[in-house]
Amino acid sequence: MTLRRILPAVLACCAVLTACTSHSADGASEGAPSVSGAPTRTPAATAPGSAAGGTSGTAEPTGTGTGAPSPAAPAPKRCRTSDLKASLGPNHPGAGQENFALVLTNRSPRTCSLYGFPGVAFVDAAGEAVTPDPERATDQRRQRVTLAPGAAAWSALSYTDPAVTGVTTVTPRALLVTPPDETTSLSVRWTGGKVSNTGKASVPRVSPLRPGSGA
Repeated sequence: MTLRRILPAVLACCAVLTACTSHSADGASEGAPSVSGAPTRTPAATAPGSAAGGTSGTAEPTGTGTGAPSPAAPAPKRCRTSDLKASLGPNHPGAGQENFALVLTNRSPRTCSLYGFPGVAFVDAAGEAVTPDPERATDQRRQRVTLAPGAAAWSALSYTDPAVTGVTTVTPRALLVTPPDETTSLSVRWTGGKVSNTGKASVPRVSPLRPGSGA
């Protein structure tokens, strides 16, 4: 067999093989989809406080609120001078000090209140002041004192015995006691003896009003 007759037969066989190979490759590419192109599915996160497949995990508000507070009862109206009676307690001396209680008693049929210091003045028979005004014990705490009918509040009236300090003295006839925030006074007979009239030493001092009679 000559070369001219063999060569066409070989070329024909190669063409058939090439067609078969091409068809097989194309079929493989058109069959299964590409794995790398498939999207990855991530499980949904479970909301805190909810079971898988359950209801929404939205938290409900906690019912810990309280009701509106009850309004505070209004404070009783202040005691007026006309509601009160003034008196002077006995002396309780100690360590060179003279100590009296100025007492204000509610003589009215209503409850009232006092807050702060009473005004105090030592006067003569004509009602004129014979000493400087007593000092106030501003270092002591003030409090509101509620007085039911018949109840009392008191203020401590204290001073050093004038005989100890050697100051000049006067013997007052009475005390004028003015309730806090009032302008009208109550007169009380003074039984405590001599009082300094200089304002330099043995100066009387009054405390804020407090509950009770100071006995």
